[in-house]
Amino acid sequence: MSAPDRSSRADTIGEQLHLAESLCAERGRRLTPIRRKVLELLLTHGRSLKAYELLEAMREVHPGAAPPTVYRALDFLMDEGLIHRLDAVNAWTACHDAAGAPHDLLVVCTGCGAVAEISDPAMSQQLAERVALTGFALATHETEIRALCPQCQKKAPPAHTHPH
Repeated sequence: MSAPDRSSRADTIGEQLHLAESLCAERGRRLTPIRRKVLELLLTHGRSLKAYELLEAMREVHPGAAPPTVYRALDFLMDEGLIHRLDAVNAWTACHDAAGAPHDLLVVCTGCGAVAEISDPAMSQQLAERVALTGFALATHETEIRALCPQCQKKAPPAHTHPH
């Protein structure tokens, strides 16, 4: 597992929003106020959010916000690599290192929705090779793993082990 590159990682929400605006501008894309607000909400919550949680939060500042507005913003942010879609929990989370290396592994807490981003090209390559042995091919470069974060581990009863 590689350590985060502090030179390309923005540490505050303001820095992350500024980085997102810069990345979009470099690509000739525009981070509109609605898109920016959706990203800000994901950054502020610090965990993954479902679309309707985002819609509810958006309506606090934009009372007329409708589902298509949020979904279009999510699609744009995902296309720009500023957020991740988490199929494991049917939610979205902000990418905290949008200017850095792609994340091979997203560890998703099934208790609270927290997400850890891991970049490990060697592990990703090994996983792709193992999957290829079954005749399958990975459909995406990101792999999601369901887990419990340290806080949820403290609250959870001891896990029962599964035989395989």
